[in-house]
Amino acid sequence: MATGETEGRHRSAAGLDELRPVDVLKVLADAQKAAAAVVDAALADIATAARLAADALSAGGRLVYAGAGSSGLMAMADALELPGTYGIARERIVILLAGGMASLEDLAGGFEDDRAQGAADAEAAAIGAKDCVVVVSASGSTPYAVAVAEYGRARGARLVALANNPGAPLFSGADASIVLATPPEVVSGSTRMGAGTAQKIALNLFSTLVGIHLGHVHDGHMVNLKADNIKLRGRAARIVSDIAGVDFDEAERLLARSGGSVKTAVLLAAGAADSRAAAAALERSGQSLRRALETFG
Repeated sequence: MATGETEGRHRSAAGLDELRPVDVLKVLADAQKAAAAVVDAALADIATAARLAADALSAGGRLVYAGAGSSGLMAMADALELPGTYGIARERIVILLAGGMASLEDLAGGFEDDRAQGAADAEAAAIGAKDCVVVVSASGSTPYAVAVAEYGRARGARLVALANNPGAPLFSGADASIVLATPPEVVSGSTRMGAGTAQKIALNLFSTLVGIHLGHVHDGHMVNLKADNIKLRGRAARIVSDIAGVDFDEAERLLARSGGSVKTAVLLAAGAADSRAAAAALERSGQSLRRALETFG
């Protein structure tokens, strides 16, 4: 099993437990910054991955996130945010976490070694050729993660592999390989630290670019958000107010007419006769609010 830098010993680790608390934190903070910096070298591959995922979703497929341990939690966190932030239907997002719900109570290490369960979970999710599978593993050799990747690849799904060790088995046959070559951890092997930080940043970039490709971001606004609480309803009204150039009260009225859809509310303000006309313009534009607005310009 490949380990690489994720199991190495950090050059600043010697005597760590004898330092003053603030000096310990300085070492840890510097290591986090160093881990974050490696993401820059992976930007082109993250862009490739986001295009694959957006194309899969646009064609009616699903986005499947898979992982074990801390890496699985990073994958799950990204997946759970997508429906609320970008309005992607919950059934189009699949989460495969080694150990399932049991891992949310006890993140036991044994789950990640269960290759058979990885294949079984992938089969139960009915991963197929229309899907895009994003598999995250710090070492890049976690049996559960590799099994999911192999299952998806065998069934024609697009495979995005994200790992922190170059040359890891997970990258074999991947359509997009995101290598986050983080330095050894200050607490050796504790990949929830530097490796996890780099993974979180990379996944944030990936999913945001997916949202942009799908037409769900306009001038930095999340125009396809699911406004299902007081805070988000207020945010939706502020977004409509900013893009459409109307006051807050008018934005709320437009949202009421649109059934809560920010894009539709903006198009109503731009001159769409009704919600059906706005929806038709969005359909023709591939859900791009910017292109749809040109219809009423």
